[in-house]
Amino acid sequence: MLAATPERGLRAEVLPAAVDILLAVGDIAAARDAAVELGELAGEDTEGRLGAMAAGARGAVALAGGDARDALVALRASVRVWQELEAPYEEARSRVLAGLACRALGDEDSAALELDAARRAFAALGARPDLARLGRLAGTADAAAAAGLSVRETEVLRRLAAGATNKAIAAELVLSVRTVDRHVSNIFVKLGVSSRTAAAAYAHEHRIV
Repeated sequence: MLAATPERGLRAEVLPAAVDILLAVGDIAAARDAAVELGELAGEDTEGRLGAMAAGARGAVALAGGDARDALVALRASVRVWQELEAPYEEARSRVLAGLACRALGDEDSAALELDAARRAFAALGARPDLARLGRLAGTADAAAAAGLSVRETEVLRRLAAGATNKAIAAELVLSVRTVDRHVSNIFVKLGVSSRTAAAAYAHEHRIV
């Protein structure tokens, strides 16, 4: 879609979906590029619909990249603008990510408030797929948090469980192999396992993948 859509105005409508899809398949670098382009298209329009979309995309990419603090700043800006624009569905989607960012920062009370607000909005709108996804996300975050895993360690564990080597994980997450080695060692300690197979089994058993 992006390749077939050179017009700036139309690209602004496609880029948010591109960010979602790229993050879903784990291509954080490409998602970041799409979010940057969306931000450039938004320009100084931080209080309008395009600005809200750009802030949400920026926050989603930051969260996926392990920068929960920057993610929360962007996502709360997105929530505020969607609220002012009276767009409850978009507001709820940003609240889900804001809640996960709060949880990654150890602020469970704020996380619960954000996720509960999103859940109520989705229920009022009859958005059943989003309610189901919220349940899965909350479950994954709960399991990872219970094990003491950081957002980045969770990302590494998911890829490890899919059979990726440390070198492949490093390339996908734009990290050094040494950094991934350290994350894997920390994951083993926190999960109380001694092998990649056992870590993968834990991830599948607790639905972290």
